[in-house]
Amino acid sequence: MSATAAVSDLGTRARLAVAGAAALFLSAGALALTGSTDVLLAVLALLFEKSTLAAALRLSVPIAFAALGGIFAEKSGVINIGLEGLLIVSAFGGVYVTSITGSVWLGLLGGVAVSTLLALLFAIVCIEFRADQIIAGLAIWLIALGLAPFASTVVFGSTNASAGTTFPSIGRLLANSGLPVVSTAGVAALDALAGVPFFGALFEASPMVYLMFVAVGASWWTLNRTSFGRWVHASGENPKALDTAGVRVSRVRYAAVLLSGVLAGVGGAALSLSLGQFVGNGPTMVNGKGFIAIVTYLLGNYNPVGALLSTLLFAGLDALQLSLQGQNVLAIPRPLVRTIPYVSVIVVLALFGKTRLPEAAGEHYESGEE
Repeated sequence: MSATAAVSDLGTRARLAVAGAAALFLSAGALALTGSTDVLLAVLALLFEKSTLAAALRLSVPIAFAALGGIFAEKSGVINIGLEGLLIVSAFGGVYVTSITGSVWLGLLGGVAVSTLLALLFAIVCIEFRADQIIAGLAIWLIALGLAPFASTVVFGSTNASAGTTFPSIGRLLANSGLPVVSTAGVAALDALAGVPFFGALFEASPMVYLMFVAVGASWWTLNRTSFGRWVHASGENPKALDTAGVRVSRVRYAAVLLSGVLAGVGGAALSLSLGQFVGNGPTMVNGKGFIAIVTYLLGNYNPVGALLSTLLFAGLDALQLSLQGQNVLAIPRPLVRTIPYVSVIVVLALFGKTRLPEAAGEHYESGEE
């Protein structure tokens, strides 16, 4: 059996483990060429710092939520490459609502609402009017890319806007819960765990990081253990059989696309509200995270757990390059350092990204079609 065949026979988690190890090996090998062994050791030390894990978790949130949304849409047969646009509008929507209400939680809901409305527009155009899904997705991205900075300029007088507040830490939430045991013993336990090297970052994370893990588990359960998940799968693989069973394919696809809007909305609002601001310059603060999300769920083979692992791989490499720039460890130009996560993911995707699109992905279907 060839090496390629052996890799293709591995399960999703095993393939991702191999891919992650390959990415780290390729990155370390490339870095070793730029300097001495001391440089490589310094890079590895940065990789296992608590701050690197903290940054990786923070960077993972918008990508993971967008990836989960893309999985639901595409498995139902609708290719949603407009995830970037959904992240952009929800990032602005979250900041706008928060600036009005003073509540990040209402801001989160506002970002979700805006993203869901844009996803509904996308669903109507693709399902009702049978538009080309790729072109419609690009249109959603371009609309959001222009609309969000314009709205920010109209409302705040600048393409950049401040929310005035950010998400509280999990420790602060527990401390303010008012529950006798949770607000004292729980906070003390978190503080102790936060002191653990490297893994302590897990206990200092934003509530959105914990919500990300919950969303991944809930998405996996929904897709694999519920009737709706089976309908989504059938809608993307054999819509005729689903229609014959008495389930409206269009309704399933509408629900899946709207769910992608909800999930992407959480990711976009979490991105801006974690920083307390919306940045609308250039490609905006989203800066390609929606397109990276598409790569992660393809590498994860439409498995929510696989998509999360792929996201953590990219986010970890991205956090590493940020640390490398801050510490100035490598004697190479900073623009070249910034390419490390993207080049690594491209190489891993080319070598290990074996996936199969749903049979009816991108195809239109109306009830009664033969």
